[in-house]
Amino acid sequence: MTNLLEPDPTRLPERVDAQAAMDAGTDPSDVAAEHPDFSEAWAALAERALEVGEFVPAYAFARTGYHRGLDQLRRAGWKGFGPIPWDHRPNQGFLRALAALAKAAQRLGETEEYERCRKFIADSDPAAAAATGLQ
Repeated sequence: MTNLLEPDPTRLPERVDAQAAMDAGTDPSDVAAEHPDFSEAWAALAERALEVGEFVPAYAFARTGYHRGLDQLRRAGWKGFGPIPWDHRPNQGFLRALAALAKAAQRLGETEEYERCRKFIADSDPAAAAATGLQ
């Protein structure tokens, strides 16, 4: 059943060149330099920094991807709430950046930021929370 009070899901536009570069294994730093508004590259940089315990750079990379994604979501008609489907590949960069921001914030002791991001991703799409480990 459709919830008539909830807005339609927001789907970001395809970024064919940037997505192809990521899929080809291009270093995310190079992709971010070529496409600085491509959240997926920033998310990959944040995830890589998290893996090696570099929490401050991870936070910075994730925040960049998050904010660039917010700009694009707004341009796509998002009003600050409503579904952002995980199964739509262009949305995954934003959602991954949001998850990385939560994880980096948690490691830095930013509990309120962690909780805000965790709730945001769960509200966007429970599948995103599950896929990023933020259930």
